[in-house]
Amino acid sequence: MPVRSLMHLLVSKRVTVAFNRSKVSLVVMAGGLGSRFGGNKQLEGVGPNGEAFLDYAINDARNLGLGQTVIVARTDIDEELRSHLNERHGTDSEITIVHQDSFGPSRPKPWGTGHAILSTSSVLNGPIIVVNADDYYGENGIKLALEAIEDTDGTAGALVAFELRQTLSATGSVSRGICKVASSDDFLEELVETHGIRSEGGVIQADDPLGVLEEDAPVSMNLWALPLEAVNRLAGQWASFYSQNSDDPSSEFLLPEALDHQRSEGLLSIRVVKSPEKWVGITNREDLEIAQKLFSG
Repeated sequence: MPVRSLMHLLVSKRVTVAFNRSKVSLVVMAGGLGSRFGGNKQLEGVGPNGEAFLDYAINDARNLGLGQTVIVARTDIDEELRSHLNERHGTDSEITIVHQDSFGPSRPKPWGTGHAILSTSSVLNGPIIVVNADDYYGENGIKLALEAIEDTDGTAGALVAFELRQTLSATGSVSRGICKVASSDDFLEELVETHGIRSEGGVIQADDPLGVLEEDAPVSMNLWALPLEAVNRLAGQWASFYSQNSDDPSSEFLLPEALDHQRSEGLLSIRVVKSPEKWVGITNREDLEIAQKLFSG
């Protein structure tokens, strides 16, 4: 039996032990430098009462019964981050902060999203749901991710994908992971990192790879649900990456590429769940005002 078919058979068989939501951690990636934004966009207020995107994510996770929230951040914003969290969430013992820049070799530029997730491995005790601190995935985004991994009893991964047209920026071109999904079972077949995406004359075009894209193409915005085994496998992938890229100050160990490699090796099945909601994110300073207007309504 082909490896892919065998894996799908395994994840389809229900385990008698009930899935325990309290073992699931929300991991918020908040370690970016915000170079294009010009500051710590992770804590910028977008809600009517100054809520940041990560505050909405933390509240959603708590309401869904997740056990803890792990925030991956930089050491230099630790004081500001803790002050923000204390003001918004009190002294919540279920919020853990991990410093990505204290994990592994030090350099000015963070080592990438794959490295960020690997840095949390010592504080995890079960599956995780991954979100970006500067993205908002709709009212049901985290719920969709949780239900998807719950359906497999935590043995497979899941990716909540958004329609490409719902993720375009009004302030410039963007990069997105375009998903190729199996029509028979909604499992991910390929993830293609695509750059220079923008809408021109009602047509969505991309520079790399060059071409025209369907407006309803499912894309990854880094909303993942992952079994702990997938996180642990990142350690070997990181070691291989670092041995080849340690001298490159701009190289990044990216989570989507690492997970897609696990998938291609038959180590991880990833179910794609399509969200009908609109994604909202902050990349440039101009995006902040757009997000604030959306939340004010």
